[in-house]
Amino acid sequence: MLKAIVKVTLKEKILDPQGKAIEHSLHNLGFLSLGGVRTGKNIEISIDENDLSTVEELIKSACAKLLANQVTEDYEYQIFDDAGSTLSRFTSRHGVGSVSGHAG
Repeated sequence: MLKAIVKVTLKEKILDPQGKAIEHSLHNLGFLSLGGVRTGKNIEISIDENDLSTVEELIKSACAKLLANQVTEDYEYQIFDDAGSTLSRFTSRHGVGSVSGHAG
């Protein structure tokens, strides 16, 4: 069984009011050197499949259909084996999907 961790964030040009509120609160608490706060969500998924290509297609499809609004959000994922080793990474940032690493 494999595991995927999907990270969904707002695209850089999309206003992040929650991130701004957190940044403001950090500054009020004296953390003046912290800034540029952006929020997002992490989703952990167990996959009852062992073929890496199939898993990648399942995760990309789930992101496109449900997990990320591709108009306003970027997503990236990592796929791990049972030992926690990264098998694959993908990012959709900047409007173009790209594989940023593939361990074999």
